[in-house]
Amino acid sequence: MPVLTVRITDKEKAILSRRARREGMKPSQLVRQMIAEEPFVTAADVLADFEKRLKKTRKVRRA
Repeated sequence: MPVLTVRITDKEKAILSRRARREGMKPSQLVRQMIAEEPFVTAADVLADFEKRLKKTRKVRRA
């Protein structure tokens, strides 16, 4: 099985862990599910998808 290594910050790792917990699975399972949803051709495609998903989890606070 090919191995994909992605470096993420501690903050991104925490976000991934929280989301995986909400989905009821391990972080690695969640990542595999995300990758299986849409075919990626290049690493740039993976990063673009990650940024799109990260924006969905951010909440805007207004004073």
